[in-house]
Amino acid sequence: MAGPVLCDQCNKSEQQCTCEKYCTICKGQHNVRLCADGLYYCPECREACDVSVADSHAY
Repeated sequence: MAGPVLCDQCNKSEQQCTCEKYCTICKGQHNVRLCADGLYYCPECREACDVSVADSHAY
């Protein structure tokens, strides 16, 4: 990937994002993280969909 992963809604990194964070699939709000596709997922949906967490320390 050419650059940092940004929130699909606001185009900011996970640390700077002020959007309401909830899982794209189940709408849960527990332990959601920004993932490689720019969307937020809870741990269960990340595992079920095989989506990786965005590397927030890369940039």
